[in-house]
Amino acid sequence: MTRNDPALAEKVCLALVTEGPTHGWAVSGLLASEAEIGRIWSLSRPLTYRALDQLGIDGMIEKVGTAPGAGRNRTLLAATSRGRMECTRWLEEPVLLPRDVRTELLVKFALRTRRGLGLQPLARGQREVFAPFMAMKPKLLPVSIEGDSELAESADFVDLWKREHLLAIDRFLEAIENSVA
Repeated sequence: MTRNDPALAEKVCLALVTEGPTHGWAVSGLLASEAEIGRIWSLSRPLTYRALDQLGIDGMIEKVGTAPGAGRNRTLLAATSRGRMECTRWLEEPVLLPRDVRTELLVKFALRTRRGLGLQPLARGQREVFAPFMAMKPKLLPVSIEGDSELAESADFVDLWKREHLLAIDRFLEAIENSVA
């Protein structure tokens, strides 16, 4: 997923709104590149407001009042029951591809932490989803890599990269799963 993936933008914004009534300025502040969520996955202010608008159109959030702001009053937003159910489902759901760990899964971990939800169930589920990938062996090429005793034959460098990436992800998830916090 790219940095400004609209689907992910809407899901992250929905999760932040489901924490309690808030306004777009506060949500965009959390998604700024130096902020709590933004350090994992950031979203510009205009794209944050676009995502919030789409969530309103989709019936996931609604306007519930106003709050004073530095300039004009800010519109308070809250999640609808449908939005809360969708957010809960999304926060429980492992990602499907290893490339989404760096963005979507880490964001889910951060959002779950903000809610006081344990990370272990999601880490365990994620390891189960990736188990078939872990069972795959790199394709071997007929050329050997000098000085590498683990690779008597040379692995396709792309397959080798994927395997090493998966091993790192699995170690990370295992550490989360085994953590006491």
